[in-house]
Amino acid sequence: MQDLIDEIAATLSTRTDRGAVADYIPELAKVDPDQFGIAIAMADGSLHLAGDAETPFSIQSVSKVFALALALGRVGDQLWRRVGREPSGQSFNSMLLLEREEGIPRNPFINAGALVTTDTYLAGSTPREALGHLLRFVRAAADDEAIHINQAVARSELETAHRNFALAHYLASFGNLQNGPDKVLGTYCHQCAIDMSCRQLALAGRFLIEGKGFPRLLTRERQRRINALMMTCGHYDGSGDFAFRVGLPGKSGVGGGILAIAPGRASIAVWSPGLNRYGNSSLGTEAMEILARRTGWSVFG
Repeated sequence: MQDLIDEIAATLSTRTDRGAVADYIPELAKVDPDQFGIAIAMADGSLHLAGDAETPFSIQSVSKVFALALALGRVGDQLWRRVGREPSGQSFNSMLLLEREEGIPRNPFINAGALVTTDTYLAGSTPREALGHLLRFVRAAADDEAIHINQAVARSELETAHRNFALAHYLASFGNLQNGPDKVLGTYCHQCAIDMSCRQLALAGRFLIEGKGFPRLLTRERQRRINALMMTCGHYDGSGDFAFRVGLPGKSGVGGGILAIAPGRASIAVWSPGLNRYGNSSLGTEAMEILARRTGWSVFG
């Protein structure tokens, strides 16, 4: 496995077309696109790293996986009264379906749906308390107390979150927010600004695989359901392409990270800041395709 990911990192280091960084968030626009990291946390407890696997990056929408787990832990299946479980076929910040479907987001991984899950785990708490709960969950999953929120990224994101503010107000207009839009947006932007390395993210993803000695933070049923949603919805309107090319549940973020799960085998984190036209890491997606092909890992056999 180590030889394989070293080879993948070496191969991708020669790529000149790396996509474009998410420059609509000023702090992310500063990130050097010539970076690539990969980490694999195996079900047997072994860990393999290559490239810039120890460099922290903003996990952005990968945080939606942890937020969904927290929201399900809080309200269970009642969550599905407020958010759907279907692919959107639209960009991650689109308002079109939200208007057509009367304030019920298609799934918890597009921005509108993630605002609902954030609103759910925020209920009855201050943003500081809610974010503390989320950080404790992520730190417990990774067994790493050093994971933190990048305040500069959070401020940068909040200052440019005009589309997300519109989505939050639209959700509120349909009665699908329990907290005020400003409170939800502040919490959401800080959630997205969690900084993690590939090593930390791969370790945190272990709660979605079966492995000896891993923290049991979810029931097996919820574990399976989150993996299913990552497969069908985790890469926005590029989810079908990722499933076709890789065949594993995965969740991307515009910081360039991807968390992918090989059920029963491994948790994989890849990072490269340049994004493709779907808003997913260009080299990260290619790395996952090579890894899946060479290992034979796929939920489709």
